[in-house]
Amino acid sequence: MPSALSKLRVGPNSTLRLKDHPTDATFGWEKESAKAELADVIARIDVLQQRLAAEGKRSVLLVLQAMDAAGKDGTIRAITAGLNPAGFEVAGFKAPGGPETQHDYLWRVHAAVPAKGRVGIFNRSHYEDVLIVRVKGFVPKSVWSRRFAHITAFEQLLADEGTTIVKVFLNVSKEEQRQRLQERIDDPEKRWKFRKGDLDDRALWPKYQEAYQDAIRRTSTAVAPWYVVPADRNWVRNLAVAKILLETLERMNPKLPPPEDGIEGLIVE
Repeated sequence: MPSALSKLRVGPNSTLRLKDHPTDATFGWEKESAKAELADVIARIDVLQQRLAAEGKRSVLLVLQAMDAAGKDGTIRAITAGLNPAGFEVAGFKAPGGPETQHDYLWRVHAAVPAKGRVGIFNRSHYEDVLIVRVKGFVPKSVWSRRFAHITAFEQLLADEGTTIVKVFLNVSKEEQRQRLQERIDDPEKRWKFRKGDLDDRALWPKYQEAYQDAIRRTSTAVAPWYVVPADRNWVRNLAVAKILLETLERMNPKLPPPEDGIEGLIVE
C-alpha cells in the first residue's frame, strides 16, 4: 500500500487519537488526476472481483462507518460505479425492528455477510451497537462495553471462514458536516435526506468522537483492521477507499479456476 494510505491503517492495541488525523488531507493528490486514477483503480478492482467470483472460495467485507453527512452513500456509488452489480452486496443497518429485536444484536449482521465469491459493503454495521447505543444511553455501560470482545470474536470467525474484512471510518470535520447538513436543508433534491434528529446527534459530537475513537482502538485487529480516511473532500475520500479495497483484493490474489479439459484450441462452429 502507498505510504500515504498506510498511515491511515490503525494497528492493534492502538493509542489512536482522531484529532491527530486531519479530515482535509489530500496526500499531495490533485483533484483532476485523482478522478482519472479512480477510474483506473475501479477497473483493476473489476478484474479482481471477477476472479474472486470465479474462484468462489472467499469473500470481502468492507465496513463503512461515519458521522452523518460524511458520505457513506457517495463513497459506495463512487467505488462501485462501472462494476458488475452481481458481484456486490450492500447492506445497511438502522434501528432493529420486528424479528430483529427478538435476537442478539449480531444475528441480523451475520445474515448479511457476503457469500463466497462476492464483495459485501456495510453502510453502517454492527458497530452501531457500541456507538449510538452508548452515546444515547440505550443500554448501560456494562452491556455495550462487553460487546467489543463479541465483535472481535465474530470478525475472527468470519476471517477464519474465508471473509477478508476491512473497516473504514470516514473522518469528517464538524464544520464540513455543518455545511453538508445545511445543503440538505436548502436543496429540495436533498431535503429528503435530512431529519431533525440529525441536529440532536450533532449536539452530541464530542461523545460520538469519543465512542468512535474507543471502538476503533479496541477492535482494530490483524484480521479486521480499521482505516481512518479523511472525508472533507469527496474526491480524496473516494480514491482512498477505492485504493484500500484494491489493495485488499490484491493481497488476497484470487485465482481463476483451471478450465475444463479439452477447451484449449476448441473452435466454435
